[in-house]
Amino acid sequence: MTEITDSASSPSADVPDWEKRFRAPRVSLPDWAEDAPDNALFVSNATGTYELYAWDRATGVRRQATDRPNGTTDGVLTPDGAWIWWFSDTDGDEFGVWKRQPFGGRPAGEADEPAVPGLAPSFPAGLALGRGGLAAVGRSTDEDGTTIHVVRVPGGEPAEIYRHRESAGVGDLSYDGDLLAIEHTEHGDAMHSALRVVRLDGSRVAELDDTEGGTRELGLEVLGFSPVAGDSRLLVGHQRRGRWEPMIWDPLTGEETDLAVELPGDLGAEWYPDGSGLLIEHSFEARSELWRYDMAKRALVRVETPAGSVSGATARPDGSVEYLWSSAATPPSVRSTSGGRVLDAPGFTAPGSVPVEDAWVEGPGGRVHALVQRPPGARGPLPTVFEIHGGPTWHDSDAFAAAPAAWVDHGFAVVRVNYRGSTGYGRDWTDALKHRVGLIELEDIAAVREWAVSSGLADPARLLLAGGSWGGYLTLLGLGTQPDAWAAGLAAVPVADYVTAYNDEMEALKAMDRTLLGGTPEEVPERFAASSPLTYVDEVRAPVYISAGLNDPRCPIKQVENYVDRLAARGAVHEVYRYEAGHGSLVVEERIKQVRLELDFARKHVGVPA
Repeated sequence: MTEITDSASSPSADVPDWEKRFRAPRVSLPDWAEDAPDNALFVSNATGTYELYAWDRATGVRRQATDRPNGTTDGVLTPDGAWIWWFSDTDGDEFGVWKRQPFGGRPAGEADEPAVPGLAPSFPAGLALGRGGLAAVGRSTDEDGTTIHVVRVPGGEPAEIYRHRESAGVGDLSYDGDLLAIEHTEHGDAMHSALRVVRLDGSRVAELDDTEGGTRELGLEVLGFSPVAGDSRLLVGHQRRGRWEPMIWDPLTGEETDLAVELPGDLGAEWYPDGSGLLIEHSFEARSELWRYDMAKRALVRVETPAGSVSGATARPDGSVEYLWSSAATPPSVRSTSGGRVLDAPGFTAPGSVPVEDAWVEGPGGRVHALVQRPPGARGPLPTVFEIHGGPTWHDSDAFAAAPAAWVDHGFAVVRVNYRGSTGYGRDWTDALKHRVGLIELEDIAAVREWAVSSGLADPARLLLAGGSWGGYLTLLGLGTQPDAWAAGLAAVPVADYVTAYNDEMEALKAMDRTLLGGTPEEVPERFAASSPLTYVDEVRAPVYISAGLNDPRCPIKQVENYVDRLAARGAVHEVYRYEAGHGSLVVEERIKQVRLELDFARKHVGVPA
């Protein structure tokens, strides 16, 4: 058993602040076992690689549970707290099996075995662990689509209870273990799931479908069954009023309880452990806050948190709320409404950064929200990085992030744009991407770019377009469709050749692309061509830096190489960094290396202020 100690020391004085922010130990919000709340599981980079840790809250002992070269972040506790399930892939390829280990660890030298030996490797499609060794395991493969299996562990034989070509996933098991909620997209719209509740033999109990067979763009999501024995009610997220919000659905009776929480923006929720209320996470205009919804009084009570962003929250059995909080200026910490910090990572704290400023810019599809950071005391026009978020269904927020802070440390302004497709601004804003994929987001980025230049913030001759994943895709697409707008581009794990990416990517992402573009490359070739960076590669004028994981199942390496070959054939200025991992890296030193390479590229081609 490897315990975490508080012996980690601060780096030497010559290590710059931007590196310290990456090196500083961090912890995630601890997950706890429903029937053994002193048994908890969290993720930390304390060893320099993000791994899972078991925490006995009664004794204070913290133990490193996994130890792999490329890290581990997916783990779940059984309700009794006796076992840890964790997903084992190969070098970040996201293809593998669930393994398990006792909460207290195994003897030295004894390896974890597959939790369900009868299931072959796959991409994960959800996992729900019930009482008495019950497990519902979701799998996704190119050959089978999505399958869901129910098994009693150890020793039971997994029984397949669901199969479909379209994407689906395990939602949750009821407290008593007799009902299973499934999210599915059998209607063909991968952006908007329907819900099905089945018994453990796969027989259907009830269906909730707001898409009306794919003719209406409304989604549902499983937020969790009631935590009370004998209670079959399911907490559901819905979009019926143009944003995400919770309601209660009883699949046995069909009764729906509309909570009608009157707050702007998107709402997530989870049950309080005794079922008396809901913990509401409210996200609006790049900030978030917490509320308690009292079920008996049907009333909201504010859960006090500082201004900034809550990146996760959970209600404890004593009624207190623990949450992971940060702001752009303040590093993250796990806090409790009962007072103080819940869990500190060993070692030093990351240096802070500068706060964000809000910018609202009129765009072709409505007001676009951008977050701006600039070096303290700096006056424009400044070299400026447009750092574009991934997803696309995600959003940048007033939360601590080491990469933007690194650019600020080097004299750059940083602009982050919550383009159409981003979450937190209503369903219509998120769903606006269809068919003109990529081009719509770039219209919003162009509007913010024009504002940044005209306001005096940004130097038009020193503008960098940068991002990872979908942000990397938009970077390459922007360099080709807006060739005179950018001085350089930095694309990490991007989509570069949309058709090849579609053919090589994991099945769930194929389904998403069919939804976004309206079909396959064979069915709508003109849309794939219009949205593919490869189509515009010969128009690229700015120097291009690309980093890519050799084992990436989301943005596979072959399609990146196709794009790079085209750049090389015409002698375009470019650099490529390939590394042995998947869709990004969980190794701190590798991440620092990548940022350093990006800074060096910017220094060569744009110049870094003294």
